[in-house]
Amino acid sequence: MGEPKMNPAVVDHLPAFITLPGQSDWLFNAVVVFLLIVVLAVGNLYFQLHAVPERMAHRTNKVQIEIVAVLALISLFTHNHIYWILGLLLAMIEFPDFSTPMGSIAQSLERIAGKEPEATGGDVAATGVGERTPGSSEGI
Repeated sequence: MGEPKMNPAVVDHLPAFITLPGQSDWLFNAVVVFLLIVVLAVGNLYFQLHAVPERMAHRTNKVQIEIVAVLALISLFTHNHIYWILGLLLAMIEFPDFSTPMGSIAQSLERIAGKEPEATGGDVAATGVGERTPGSSEGI
């Protein structure tokens, strides 16, 4: 058997993507590869966009990062975009640090009262906690 012949009723000026019977369709293969690349690129863009609040929250404190990450995951799995917007807004807000000044006030009040401040597990030399000062009332 020889190569399949074209039907005699077919005109001579057929487009290049029309193939003979039994041959591969190169246009179909090109479209399949193109669509796979587009779907992967759009999916990657979607996930990159979804991670924007988490990336923004990395300059904040640990609790805020965790809340933003949970909101982003809830938004990703439920497709409720209000959670993503809340996470984005929460990542943009810088909450004031109340714990550091309050801790400093507490240490100062303990020194005034004459009690030895308790070490919080941080760097004792840098904070001055536990240092003896001349004239302290310890050992009396």
